[in-house]
Amino acid sequence: MSYDSKGTALPEIQLVIFDCDGVLIDSEIVAAAAELEVYSEFGVEMDIHEFSQRMAGLEAGAVRKQIEADLGMELPDRVIPDTRKLVNEKVIAEAQLIPDADKVLDLFDQARCICSNAPPERLKQVLARIGLYDKFRPYVFSAQETDPPIFKPEPDIFLKALEEFEVDAKQAIVVEDSVPGVEGARRAGCRVIGFTGATHTYPGHSDQLIEAGAETVISRLKDLPGIVEAFSAWDGVA
Repeated sequence: MSYDSKGTALPEIQLVIFDCDGVLIDSEIVAAAAELEVYSEFGVEMDIHEFSQRMAGLEAGAVRKQIEADLGMELPDRVIPDTRKLVNEKVIAEAQLIPDADKVLDLFDQARCICSNAPPERLKQVLARIGLYDKFRPYVFSAQETDPPIFKPEPDIFLKALEEFEVDAKQAIVVEDSVPGVEGARRAGCRVIGFTGATHTYPGHSDQLIEAGAETVISRLKDLPGIVEAFSAWDGVA
């Protein structure tokens, strides 16, 4: 048991919640390329890294709104199913494991789960292909399993995980690579570690995650167990 400076017992970390895209699998650049392939039909000219920087962590409907604002025009309804279909195909086939993700997961004593905006079938297929599905199942939560779907930055998917594992928010650490994900986790009351180790990271990425509410940021998953242990002895208050 650890205590703060006033002698109050600190909550023991009992649950580690992982985002999937950009944390466990290096998929954000793959997804950005697929979405740009669709949006280029309507005159969008954007570098893949700029697109990823702006849109990472947003669900398809939110991306569409951003693109429509850029273009100053409404896009046909088909862009949503078209982008979702192509992103799913590309991510399932091409996304790679984030370095050390498989090894790091075996180092945790805490329970673990995934909370993602991605569709459940895509999560299952890509995680199975890269060898991570059995390390999480059945605790792979998708925001799209609710009716209607409630996406990050809303906190609902994190609250679902807390309820499933019967832990207090302060006993959970969330690992997120996007501002919407960090914001959602903080709104759920969880502590957050930002991650910038995927290929879509960019200058200022770490600062944005901190500003959104992450307590610290790492770029290597192999550093995560030590950070989780440190969080057990620190309440996040400077």
